[in-house]
Amino acid sequence: MPQAQELGDRILAFRERLGLSQGDLARNSGVDAALVTALEAGEVYPALGILLKLSRALGQRLGTFMDDHGRPDPLINRARERQPGFRQHLGTGGEAIRYFPLGRGKTDRHMEPLFMEFSPEEPDTLTSHEGEEFLIAVSGQLVIHHGRERYLLEPGDTVYYNSIVPHSVSAGGGAPASAYAIIYQPF
Repeated sequence: MPQAQELGDRILAFRERLGLSQGDLARNSGVDAALVTALEAGEVYPALGILLKLSRALGQRLGTFMDDHGRPDPLINRARERQPGFRQHLGTGGEAIRYFPLGRGKTDRHMEPLFMEFSPEEPDTLTSHEGEEFLIAVSGQLVIHHGRERYLLEPGDTVYYNSIVPHSVSAGGGAPASAYAIIYQPF
């Protein structure tokens, strides 16, 4: 998984290939221009929803920003070898979610499979992006905000939703939680 500066360099390279200014990318993606500047400078690592918006605006799949080493099918990920890919931080500096990409190496993928660990901290905002998400709760309780509704999932429960609706996923009950997720982003 690329570090913040490597990710920023990738975003910059794709933006420049398309002849877009930072302002153009901000408008096309719906991401704040100051955040685009900070991302390209390697100052921050964005939340998944931001990466999805940027990848869409740049005509790339999400995985383009997470890996670039192809492997032949079938792609097998051993749980004991799983490495965290990126983290979503809260505005207070706390860590909210750790993402473990499960499709790394499959360069022709159309879905983004992830294992996610949630700290008991609340996320700071709802996000939305084109596509769909499917989650399977593994441990703890997951709180799903989708639109104006709130749902609580226990281990083994699943949720499948249109991700254009503002949403967030967090741990409930003041304890950590985990889930498998599949994110589909149409091109």
